[in-house]
Amino acid sequence: MRDDRQRLDKWLWFARFAKTRPAAVRLAGDGHVRIDGRRVTSPGHPLKLGDVLTLALAHATVVVRIVALGARRGPYEEARTLYQRLDGGGDAEAQETGDGGADP
Repeated sequence: MRDDRQRLDKWLWFARFAKTRPAAVRLAGDGHVRIDGRRVTSPGHPLKLGDVLTLALAHATVVVRIVALGARRGPYEEARTLYQRLDGGGDAEAQETGDGGADP
């Protein structure tokens, strides 16, 4: 993959919207993610800077703009630099989910 793009599941894990990589795969694969308004179901969908993600998590809907691509899953402070919240929400660690997204 090109250096200016990153897999959706990997980015979700790096940005701490999923506790594990398999949970990030489920979140994306189950259709709980929209990129620029379009629903995606492929965990490997490529992301680029400026994409707007809408995440339907179990407890909230989160809207973020990608401002950086991750190199690793670091601490919260590092993960927070990967995106800009557009929905006026608060703490991203409160958004982190391990169950793969929305309730069935």
